[in-house]
Amino acid sequence: MLKTPRKFLAPPSFTNDENKTRSAYYLNIIALVSIPALVLFLVFRLAQGNKLVESSNLVLFALIVILSVVLTLNRLGAVRLAGYIHISTIWIASTLLALTGSGIRGSGFVSYFVVMLLAGLILGVWPAVGIAIVSVISGFGLAYAENAGIIVYIPGPAIGVAGEFTFLFIFATLFMVLTINGLKNTLSAAQANAKGLEVSNKELTELRDVLEIRIQERTASLERRAAQLQTVSSLARTIASMQDLDILLPNVTRLVSEKFGFYHTGIFLLDDAQANAVLKAANSEGGKRMRDREHQLPLDSSSIVGYVTSRGEPRIALDVGVDAVYFNNPDLPDTRSEMAVPLRVSGQVIGALDVQSTKTNAFSDEDVLVLSTLADQVAIAIENARLFGDAQNALAESQSTFERYLKQEWSNFTRQVRYTGFLFDGKQVTPMENSAKQEQTRAAIQTGSLVLEKGTSASSVSIPVKLRGQTIGVLDVRSKKGQRDWTREEITLLEAAAERAALALENARLLESAQRRAARERAIGEISTRIGEFSSIDTILQATVEELGRKIGGGAEIMIELGDHDKQGISQV
Repeated sequence: MLKTPRKFLAPPSFTNDENKTRSAYYLNIIALVSIPALVLFLVFRLAQGNKLVESSNLVLFALIVILSVVLTLNRLGAVRLAGYIHISTIWIASTLLALTGSGIRGSGFVSYFVVMLLAGLILGVWPAVGIAIVSVISGFGLAYAENAGIIVYIPGPAIGVAGEFTFLFIFATLFMVLTINGLKNTLSAAQANAKGLEVSNKELTELRDVLEIRIQERTASLERRAAQLQTVSSLARTIASMQDLDILLPNVTRLVSEKFGFYHTGIFLLDDAQANAVLKAANSEGGKRMRDREHQLPLDSSSIVGYVTSRGEPRIALDVGVDAVYFNNPDLPDTRSEMAVPLRVSGQVIGALDVQSTKTNAFSDEDVLVLSTLADQVAIAIENARLFGDAQNALAESQSTFERYLKQEWSNFTRQVRYTGFLFDGKQVTPMENSAKQEQTRAAIQTGSLVLEKGTSASSVSIPVKLRGQTIGVLDVRSKKGQRDWTREEITLLEAAAERAALALENARLLESAQRRAARERAIGEISTRIGEFSSIDTILQATVEELGRKIGGGAEIMIELGDHDKQGISQV
């Protein structure tokens, strides 16, 4: 039942305007207190024998009505308007009371003080100052009016004056209590705000310290990441220049361990059957022992390397003592953290890069990204080394095949030519028969290098005639006057002549070989045309042996036979 009166008497609240809420609160209290007080004051005056139609009582009655309007406006939210109406009404009422009754010495003029307090409480400082100034001016006006006889001060009964001042003191006390309470509330709010600010500042300071620590950690992490990426770039440039797989893999493990400070670095490659990961290189002593005994791990989840190579995913063991997939290795007893990342080429896993540390929790997700980037570079370098090795092997094989072919062709060619060399004695050129070669000439043929008899001062010099790395002959130059100092220009001239002679001889051999093939093809064509003219077997057989005899010549005897396979006999023509 008490909720309805409380709700009716409660002042309005404005959540977005604290000053307006406070003014509405004071107006509400003052109006609710002033209206009953003024009613009692009016009743008190009437009980003193004053008539209701007296001007002072009419002013009090009008004041009660105006305060009711102020209370209504305050409830409707027109707080500022209600405040000005309230202050102006009370000031005018005080002035009228002073003019009609007590004068400057009575309660009407003293009530200006109460009005000033009320203005400061509800409207603020400057309205209160304005009320004070107007009240002072009004006081001098009242004094002038009394001196001039415009108004006549008629002292009332002493008890009446006491009652009027009692009501004024009550209102003044009320306003002072409200003012003091407002100041206390403001001070309390300020203190609470100060404490709140202190707590907030403390929290902000702690947050700032935490953020600074995080920023430092993040900065350190970024610097470490940048250093790692720079190291990866440097390693990539270094390993890109290595084309031999036997040199590349050990250098990769050594450089990775040195640059990143790892206890052990190993490279595993899949075997031909794609069933096991075989350790190919390691930097630690234990890893080298494992490599020497061809340590290998199956592609399953029983080891970190096996897990990585079988699934193609990086794996970290931060505490190898409790990690379920860690394989306890006596060759690496100091390992406390391990990480492995796959080596991929064109999406295909070819092995794994395994790194181990003596520190617990040594690896993070950022390390996985960095090592994965490095692993991609290593995998590319491995594949390039493999391709380079295959290309080198293919080149060596093709060169060997070509050398054998060239050697065989020139061997056949030298057997077919009539003379294998010529000699110029200063006057004429004479052919040379195949004869035993001197030791110096044989040395030039075997080594493929220029041979002097005794240093630069010698009677003869032998220069190999080389074609695509193969020695096909030798150029001998001898001095008829004994020892001679062969100049660099002379030797260069002889070497150039030997080189040009080799090219010319090869061109001549190729031309002659082409001519022989052309003649052979032409002879085969003629024979085919000749035997194609006949249709009987006997005629064809006779024409065949006849044409072959003509083409081969030299009195060769030609015979062709048909075999009877069923009777194991041969028919001879």
